[in-house]
Amino acid sequence: MTSIMKGILCILTSSFSFSMMNMFVRLSGDIPSIEKSFFRNFIAAIVALAIVLKERKAINVNKSDLPLLISRSALGTIGILGNYYAVDHLILSDATMLNKMSPFFTLIFSFIFLKERISLRQYAIVVGAFIGSLFVIKPVFSNANLTASLIGFLGGLGAGGAYTCVRALGKRGVSGSFIVLFFSLFSCIVTLPYLIFAFHPMSALQLITLLFAGLAAACGQFAITAAYKAASAREISVYDYSQVIFSALLGWIVFSQTPDALSVLGYAIIIMMAVLMYLHSRRNA
Repeated sequence: MTSIMKGILCILTSSFSFSMMNMFVRLSGDIPSIEKSFFRNFIAAIVALAIVLKERKAINVNKSDLPLLISRSALGTIGILGNYYAVDHLILSDATMLNKMSPFFTLIFSFIFLKERISLRQYAIVVGAFIGSLFVIKPVFSNANLTASLIGFLGGLGAGGAYTCVRALGKRGVSGSFIVLFFSLFSCIVTLPYLIFAFHPMSALQLITLLFAGLAAACGQFAITAAYKAASAREISVYDYSQVIFSALLGWIVFSQTPDALSVLGYAIIIMMAVLMYLHSRRNA
């Protein structure tokens, strides 16, 4: 098997795992998004700690890296909370697509904060993706899900900012497993006060469902890490949008959800922009 094929299989596995995570989050019922985020990140922290201990490498972190680590963790927490709120209040495919705006935000933030060059064509692609997101959000007051859509969009923005910080930390030589560990612990600490003072009791079934969500998230993280180790982003990143298809199928099978025509049009525009970005990256390479 070639490295590109391995990368594609791994990123498809990652997309399916994250779709399963969203499904389990939705299945866990009327638990607040903050509580769901805590249990998801608690499991991620255990997995990341196990990896850090297994690697047995000296943690190469300087004090100057701390602001970036905190920014990555704060933005990542916003991304997860926004995504989970959207998953609870929108159909799975809509919530997933709004979260998939993150690569476009990463491009913008990398241009602003990391001074990475952005071409006129890339700028036009980002604008196109934003227009596509409007068909999913449907920014009219008659839309009963407008608040959830905007929060989901904010989640995608937070995730994009977090990935920009990860990119900067990677350039400084900070290991990926430590970044995940720091973020997971940070998110748990931030959401812990809510659990202490406003804990929402849950059944054993809901707890098990959230544990499965955490395991699915861990599988997704492992798979996407393996994918980008096997092949470059320009060769496989577009396949990450298969998560929208998986989410749409799971939403239809498990929750009898069907996206409306405007959402499908928005999906098509955003995925088309992602394909154009993919082709542009390959051409430049």
